[in-house]
Amino acid sequence: MKIGIDLDGVVFDSETTFRTYEEIFDVDTLKGNNLVDRKEPKFQARYNWTDEQEKEFIQKYFLTVSKESNLMSGFKKVFDLLKNQGHEFIVITARGGHVKEMKDDAIRLLKENNIEFDKYYWQIDNKLEICQKENVDIMIDDDWRIVKKISENQVKTLYFRDTNLMKLEENEYVKEVNNWGDIYRAITEMCK
Repeated sequence: MKIGIDLDGVVFDSETTFRTYEEIFDVDTLKGNNLVDRKEPKFQARYNWTDEQEKEFIQKYFLTVSKESNLMSGFKKVFDLLKNQGHEFIVITARGGHVKEMKDDAIRLLKENNIEFDKYYWQIDNKLEICQKENVDIMIDDDWRIVKKISENQVKTLYFRDTNLMKLEENEYVKEVNNWGDIYRAITEMCK
């Protein structure tokens, strides 16, 4: 099976770290409460920051978040099990788009943990296009907007939903998962 996989919030625990620094930035730097929608996965939609404030946040915290992030709990074990079963993993990520060094930092973290994917797509804005080009069987992502777009185009998705994020109705193309054990079960059941 070809598995498309996002990095941030799926392989790396960076989304939780991002949310921590978003709150610090909003409270300490902006001296306010600009949170508009906790269900949004990306800071651009979570807060009503100006373009200048968003740029300041990116410059101040993106690389810090990348360096503080670790592998998601259980990822390495499940990844190794699925690779040994013959599954192919294709990274499809926006990482490296805002801050180029974040790609290098991701590569460092993967190498340190002896993780090698079969193919990599970096700085991707249109994940559906890559899913279709690569003919992935299933895409794992944590952004509800991406999951919705991909699933509406008949590509199966595993929605790695974190606390507070938008809930999507499950159907034959969308299944919610909350950890790598859920992902292992879902992929194993798909292969029966």
